[in-house]
Amino acid sequence: MNGPETAPSKPDHSIVREWIPIVTFGESVGFSIPAVVGIATAAAPAAVALPALVVAGAAEGAVLGLAQATVLRRALPDLSRTRWVLSTAAAAAFAYTLGMAPSTWASPITRWPPVATVAVVSLLAVAVLLSIGTAQYSVLRNVAANAGHWIWITALAWLAGLAVFMGVATPLWHEGQSAPLAIGIGLLGGLFMAATTSTLTGLGLRLILPLSTLHRR
Repeated sequence: MNGPETAPSKPDHSIVREWIPIVTFGESVGFSIPAVVGIATAAAPAAVALPALVVAGAAEGAVLGLAQATVLRRALPDLSRTRWVLSTAAAAAFAYTLGMAPSTWASPITRWPPVATVAVVSLLAVAVLLSIGTAQYSVLRNVAANAGHWIWITALAWLAGLAVFMGVATPLWHEGQSAPLAIGIGLLGGLFMAATTSTLTGLGLRLILPLSTLHRR
């Protein structure tokens, strides 16, 4: 293994211009998988719905990771596409597992003291927001000197993206809607969520790429 060398990065504004549309498309396509699975298993028991959504979440993460790696490798050619995709898929599956926990085990949780319930749900929410950025950091740190920023950048981006999704989709969902309509609303919300997260993470790349240090392996 040779010592670290500094390699020129593609100008960050070019990366942002590529990142936003490509990653928006990737996340929109990826999110369509759990959106369909979620509607299809809405009435299913938790033993069926939870594993199905976790697998669908992993698929979403893989598609998102592939879109992100496609852009990142143009600036960071030493980035491992395989590790990035697998890490993102695993983190997404983990996030879906945590995200489903309150509803899956709602019955015992409602019997907890309110303070305990709020504390546990808050911890789960923080873990969900940090999951993807932390997993991707484990790969990004090998090729980018300022990779630590990626954790909070991604967490804030997903916080904003999920808020946008809820703001778009929740008012449109109503009891008794047909499955195709419910899926369509979810996909619309997913598109806005994807655009939000990709824009914020794309802008956040400017804190990382200009000082990137590549390590030749």
